[in-house]
Amino acid sequence: MSNHPDAWLGAAESALRAAPPTSLPSAAAELLATYVRASEVTVLLADYGLSVLQPITQLPLTRAQVAVRDGAPAGRAFSSEAPFVEVTDEPGIVIAHLPITVRGDRLGVLSVRLPEPAEGAPGVLELAAFATALGHEVIVAERDTDLYLQARRRRRLTLAAEMQWQLLPGRGFSRDEYTLGAHLEPAYAIGGDNFDWSTTDDSLTITVTDGQGGGIGAALLTNLAVNALRNARRAGVPLEDQARLADQAIYAEYGGERYAPSLLLRFDLATGTAQAVDAGSPQLFRLRDNIAEQVTFEAQMPLGMFEETEYHKQPFSIAPGDRLVIVSSGVHGSPSKDGSAFGERALRETIAATRTSSTHETARALVDGLMQYHGGYDLPQDAAVVCLDWRGSRQPPTR
Repeated sequence: MSNHPDAWLGAAESALRAAPPTSLPSAAAELLATYVRASEVTVLLADYGLSVLQPITQLPLTRAQVAVRDGAPAGRAFSSEAPFVEVTDEPGIVIAHLPITVRGDRLGVLSVRLPEPAEGAPGVLELAAFATALGHEVIVAERDTDLYLQARRRRRLTLAAEMQWQLLPGRGFSRDEYTLGAHLEPAYAIGGDNFDWSTTDDSLTITVTDGQGGGIGAALLTNLAVNALRNARRAGVPLEDQARLADQAIYAEYGGERYAPSLLLRFDLATGTAQAVDAGSPQLFRLRDNIAEQVTFEAQMPLGMFEETEYHKQPFSIAPGDRLVIVSSGVHGSPSKDGSAFGERALRETIAATRTSSTHETARALVDGLMQYHGGYDLPQDAAVVCLDWRGSRQPPTR
């Protein structure tokens, strides 16, 4: 092996790619024992509610969970999306907690117990790169094994929730122009709310959909809506025609008895311009210069409510440094026991208060605030939040 501290990474990544899908944790442990003298390696994945990190084990065997928000080193690494080195009681031994993040999507944490790196030995940056490579392999392996999906579960998902989670693109994405973070609740019983996004060299498209109703019925409706929108988007048609074609597909199936309120957004990465089709109840908020405000559009019919509905796109202002937050009706319109809604004021205050937090933490904070509003953790409606930090075009915003 070369003496260069990162020379081992290429060989380690090749070995991970060659490992069987269910053997990634043991392969990682063997590689790190060889290259950095690791004595213990634990791969932890975030559960669907983002409240705990769970070690990967073959069910029904289980190991201790790590709470994300109790100050534990692994939880700190996950929340901050940065490595955290824990000093142990054993002289010369540390535990490196490394976030497993793939293109901005937080998967979990790799915890490695090893001798404190000496000069010239692989350090934290190299270990962080290894954790990223492991994350890529976990995502690929999920096509062929249930191991990693099972490791994310504190309890059994409802069938509707299973359908919804399989439909999502992930819970985060990042590139030079922007960073996305999103969250869904109730994580283990979500029914109809959904978010989706897709990027090209030139654009970003985001949709948030409120599937009407609950349970399997809502999940089936949302699956149809999301896949109809994807089908239209992949055909290369404009944003308003994506809404129109999805509207036709839903109406053809349900005849107007069921419909899917949706918000469609498209961002041009070169010019920094943005367009929206407001087809229902999801709402958009913008944080600019520490001021949070709702961005309103001309209200148009929810997808599938009427036959042959025509949709129109509307421009809106986006500038570098802006934060956009999209919330489903289960957030902005969620009623409390006394009948009042969570509402615009609470949303604006929470968005402004979390302006220095990451997109992931902001999305989670909005849902946490909603849970506190209800005095517990059982939400009466589905809740979806998408947070976008925009770093795109440097052109001045249009007013």
